[in-house]
Parts: sequence; C-alpha cells; structure tokens
Amino acid sequence: MPTHNRIDATKVGDVTVVTFTDKKILDEAGIQELGAELFSLIERDNRRSIVLNFDNVDFLSSAALGKLITLDRKVKQAQGRLKMCRIKPEILEVFQVTKLNKVFDIRDEQDEAIAAF
Repeated sequence: MPTHNRIDATKVGDVTVVTFTDKKILDEAGIQELGAELFSLIERDNRRSIVLNFDNVDFLSSAALGKLITLDRKVKQAQGRLKMCRIKPEILEVFQVTKLNKVFDIRDEQDEAIAAF
C-alpha cells in the first residue's frame, strides 16, 4: 500500500479504514494533500468501501469539509460507499449545523461503521 502523510489506511476485510494523522485539519496545503491522499484511495487503489475514523481529529476547517463532500461524491460515482465514525461532539456539531449529518453516514464506533456495509 502506498505511504501517506496525512492518513493511515488499513484493510478490514473488504473495507478500507482511514484514520487521520493530524489532530487539526486546518491549513490549506495540508487539506490539499489530505484530499489528494483520500481521492487516490478511490481513483488509484480502487477502494469502494471506506470508513473515515475521526478518533484523532480535534479540529476540522470548512475547507476540510469541502474535501469530504468531494470524497463522498467520488465514492458514489465509483459505486462505493463512505461511512464515518468516532467524530468528537464539537466536530459533530459542525456536521449538524451544516446539515452534513444528513449527507454522510455517521456511526459512533468503527466496528458499527464496518458492519453497516
């Protein structure tokens, strides 16, 4: 599997579990790199079932949310599915205010997200 700077991707059966290496996803250059690494999972590595585990993430900028929306679109175009888990309450509140909790499949725990496939 290719090395990434912003994410760790591991396979659990047919599901790719992505954890973020940055606690704060804020700066533009980091977000661009993060997006490229996430998109490559679909475009280059042909992953179709992806769980994003936000356990390490304390802060997420609006630009990072944009990347997640684009990722969701790319996954759906590839007939795949995206799920999220372990989102801290402060970040989950942002998802709720922006109504993105209606767009994304958000689960409490990683095992629950994996089982939902």
